[in-house]
Amino acid sequence: MYNAGTQALLVLPHLRIQNANAISSPMTWGFPAMSAFVGFMHALERRLPESLELEFSGIGVICHDYDTQTHQGYVNTFHLTRNPIGKDGKTAAIVEEGRMHLEITLVLGVSGKSIHDADTAQTVMNTVASMRIAGGSVMPALPGHRRYQPEMAVLGDNAEDRHKTFARAKRRWLPGFALVLRDDVLQQHHCERLEEQPDTTLLDSWLDLSRLNWECQQTVTQGTDGKEKIDVEWRVRKKPGWLVPLPVGYGALTEVFEPGEVASARDETTPFCFVESLYSIGQWCSPHHLQSPHDLLWYVDNDMEKGVYRLNNDYQAQ
Repeated sequence: MYNAGTQALLVLPHLRIQNANAISSPMTWGFPAMSAFVGFMHALERRLPESLELEFSGIGVICHDYDTQTHQGYVNTFHLTRNPIGKDGKTAAIVEEGRMHLEITLVLGVSGKSIHDADTAQTVMNTVASMRIAGGSVMPALPGHRRYQPEMAVLGDNAEDRHKTFARAKRRWLPGFALVLRDDVLQQHHCERLEEQPDTTLLDSWLDLSRLNWECQQTVTQGTDGKEKIDVEWRVRKKPGWLVPLPVGYGALTEVFEPGEVASARDETTPFCFVESLYSIGQWCSPHHLQSPHDLLWYVDNDMEKGVYRLNNDYQAQ
């Protein structure tokens, strides 16, 4: 469950990110993984001056615009860069790197003593300007433009004040779409498929929910000659919203090894574990549908005993 002790929302509006990573997992692409933004949140917390005494509990993303660096053809292909030649004078192999330009608003759940300081939001923004987000560079904001100014929205002590503050803040995020988690839609779709195909797997349901499915719709009408006439029309199966497949973390394949026990590991001082990606279903929804910060913010929800290292989000469909 998300930390309900969040005292304020730190809003970094309309950040322009250049060349962010568009490949979010071995099976998905088109937008950076939420783990990239949660990793940015942790890196930002470490970089901030200790005098601020800020603690981040979650992060939300609202996308206003994007531009994937692809060539639109029969099959979409990424725009790739030619790397410099090697020591032997030969050209290096091309490693496929998916890139995209983004305009996003980041919302961080914050608690700490300096949330009431008027300069805290700008201090954090100055640190963000020198960092990378999802592998992309943060472009300079237009000076003096209110649209790009960071804001610290203190939520208040009672439910009414928190609701009013959040309602005022989310109006600034329009037009745009917030990414939320819809585990419930995936589970419901899997149960429906099990009734029709008992041997189906959760992976089959995830793939079926992720793609466009064309279905034949037959309509029986009465002709002028009194005979029944069957009209056939192919339509795309409707979904309950703008659903997208997305990675939500990692699942352990082995036990956790002691530091230095696994050869060729990057870090010989940190425990090591082989993992694979975990997938679920997300939904892009307009910010005005969000009822509380819990609907927007993503947080770390690990289960060390089961070997599950994942992110979670408490969005509740109305």
